[in-house]
Amino acid sequence: MKNLACEVAGIRFQNPIVMASGTFGFGKEYAKMYDINKLGGISCKGLTLHPRKGNGGARLMETSGGMLNSIGLENPGIDAFLREEMKFWETIEPVKIANLGGSNIEEYVLGAMKITQDAEERRKQNRRAVDMIELNISCPNVKEGGVAFGIKTEVAREVVREVRQMTSLPLAVKLSPNAENIVHMAVMCEEEGAEAISLVNTFTGMKIDIYQRTSVFKNMYAGLSGPAIKPIALRMVHEVAKQVEVPVMGMGGIASASDVIEFIMAGASVVQIGTYNFMNLRAGEELLAGINSYMELENIQSLDEIRGII
Repeated sequence: MKNLACEVAGIRFQNPIVMASGTFGFGKEYAKMYDINKLGGISCKGLTLHPRKGNGGARLMETSGGMLNSIGLENPGIDAFLREEMKFWETIEPVKIANLGGSNIEEYVLGAMKITQDAEERRKQNRRAVDMIELNISCPNVKEGGVAFGIKTEVAREVVREVRQMTSLPLAVKLSPNAENIVHMAVMCEEEGAEAISLVNTFTGMKIDIYQRTSVFKNMYAGLSGPAIKPIALRMVHEVAKQVEVPVMGMGGIASASDVIEFIMAGASVVQIGTYNFMNLRAGEELLAGINSYMELENIQSLDEIRGII
């Protein structure tokens, strides 16, 4: 076996395969398919301060080379996550990343505070805890008419700054590809103390029912993910990785070991796997095998040899 170990924000990942938020739940279901302790990390289903039922109507729609989703951040809320889901997370090995969303800055700050306090208490008791917060700034800002926090750099700055001051945990910020300037957004996050950048979240897409003559989704638009977005996501990871000093967690349409290698060559420290988990229920296991095979074939001892070489 080759050395697949990676480091992000001072945290060691045993390999670069991290399961993306919203595509792996909290890991319980996939643990029935294969040994998820083989994974580098898991970013949990997006959490909010209060429980959310999510969007009504159609939520998923397959499209060419991917899918559209309009889930609406359905989740049990942070308190229920810490009380119930952490029981399972305490039993598994991968790096544990809490993906945090919110409708306003206060919700982000209070959510980060709860997660941080819980992690600190568990560590005092020598128990496994959340290792990192991944700030999802693609959430609609209700005080600004529903425009996502992650569109305008100066709006996002306040969220990142406030959460950074609240938590002692390593902080990653997950960027929207719909940002006005994703490189400026990433640089701002680094300036405000983020220790990692995750990119990219889903692109905004649409599907129309031509017989009902209406959008398939109640919210009109939905998030596009899957192999269709990979070339654009790869380009954005490459652009950002060249301009920031902090590690990048790259994602967007990864569906093969060669895709993983491309993102690492573009500068990603680790990668996150999303839609491919729906296409292949043993995605993590198979991607790791493919990465090892590639490294054997190319006589690569460590991923550091090829990281960011493009």
